[in-house]
Amino acid sequence: MKTVKTNIKIKDVFFRDEKVFFSLEDGEIGAPLEWYPRLYNASQEELLDFSISPGGYGVHWKRVDEDLSAHGILNS
Repeated sequence: MKTVKTNIKIKDVFFRDEKVFFSLEDGEIGAPLEWYPRLYNASQEELLDFSISPGGYGVHWKRVDEDLSAHGILNS
């Protein structure tokens, strides 16, 4: 059984090597963009147009209608 921290806070989002990464307070996590077709097919401009939730638990891309959470990536 996996143990996941519940106080994960996303500080920033970046993309590299066809992956999406979240910078956290204590490191980074990432996942292949191909797991998220809306992001995979988005333009660079659309990828960079995101907002981090006030609590730092998730990211929303309004223009491509995609939401990701740190917990979701960790549990993938």
